[in-house]
Amino acid sequence: MSWNYVGGAPGHGEYSSGGGSGYPGQAYHNQHQPQYSYGGHPSGGYNQSRDNDSHIAQQTYNPPSGPPPMPPGQMQFFGPHFQIQHEDREEVRQHGFQYSQCNGKKKALCIGINYTGTENQLNGCINDALNMQRFLCEGYGYRVEDTLMLTDDTRDARKLPTRENILQAMRWLVTDAQPNDSLFFHYSGHGGETRDTSGDEADGYDETIYPLDFKESGIIIDDDMHTILVQSLPAGCRLTAIFDCCHSGSALDLPYMYTTEGKIKEPNLLAEAGKDILSSGIKYARGDVGGAIVGLIGMARGAITGRKADEVTKRTRTSPADAISWSGCKDTQTSADTTEAGLATGAMSWAFIHCLRQNPQQSYNQLLNNIRHLLGAKYSQKPQLSSSHPIDTDLMFII
Repeated sequence: MSWNYVGGAPGHGEYSSGGGSGYPGQAYHNQHQPQYSYGGHPSGGYNQSRDNDSHIAQQTYNPPSGPPPMPPGQMQFFGPHFQIQHEDREEVRQHGFQYSQCNGKKKALCIGINYTGTENQLNGCINDALNMQRFLCEGYGYRVEDTLMLTDDTRDARKLPTRENILQAMRWLVTDAQPNDSLFFHYSGHGGETRDTSGDEADGYDETIYPLDFKESGIIIDDDMHTILVQSLPAGCRLTAIFDCCHSGSALDLPYMYTTEGKIKEPNLLAEAGKDILSSGIKYARGDVGGAIVGLIGMARGAITGRKADEVTKRTRTSPADAISWSGCKDTQTSADTTEAGLATGAMSWAFIHCLRQNPQQSYNQLLNNIRHLLGAKYSQKPQLSSSHPIDTDLMFII
């Protein structure tokens, strides 16, 4: 059994961090440059790695000229009409949501776990979290006192990225959330998968993150993160989440995922079915007729299960809040750990920051394409964009 992981971004100089709401400040010292990049598959864990994409095609993307339009401020409606029965009348409704204008309060939670001193040690995740905090505070109006850092280089037990502290910090992030607030969640560390038991995963796996004390206290699954970070938010409140870890495509369980053309993806049931067909064909060729039949039956069941899971996700995970997730790779992929300018870096965190520093005024679709283009020359991973409601990907991405 193996579980995959990704590291962080290049280190910077000292930068102090405050938490607010009971989280005192924490000083961060210069990060030592790693002498090697972290790779391979550490021992232990919860998930079985599955097939990865081995190649990413280079695409030419020509964005429209001029800055993208800002998101509208009024309530948006979509989907079929449905009836609500009251005692004295029937009401016809549609699902609704509201884009955040991101001009309310701003709070951020950045988590970087190096698992220092363990067999699963990483090198750059603490740097990665620090870089993201600096990026938000220097470029997007976040205040240091309204950001919370959980890293495993601190002596403050309340700031260690244990399972309990991470869950408490997530609750802090969304406490008193209001329309037009902008909340930011960033995670860099180990990621993985475990068998889904709730029936909301088309591939049959829940995505997970690994707290510092995962061996003693357990992992955190995507269902729990969605419940805390998304379900409690009001309409018009923005949550931007960055997952720089393996198997992170749907790490926040958001129901709408997008192609590089800005269209909502449908479950790739044919691809999953193709694996079963190939396996069944091999068994048949070897004379294992029974095994081939079982495989084809499993293919049919898997397709039905995947479709039902997608329907369950859209029905139960659609939200009027404005939740957006950027992840480093597909659920079936690993995220690259690499070096930039001689320093350890998580590819997704580095690309996200680099692209927005190059051009802060990008649409969702432009940013997704630019991140993929930047990483595509060297890595097979395909960063993903997902949301809690259908979005117009030609609108300006704001934080």
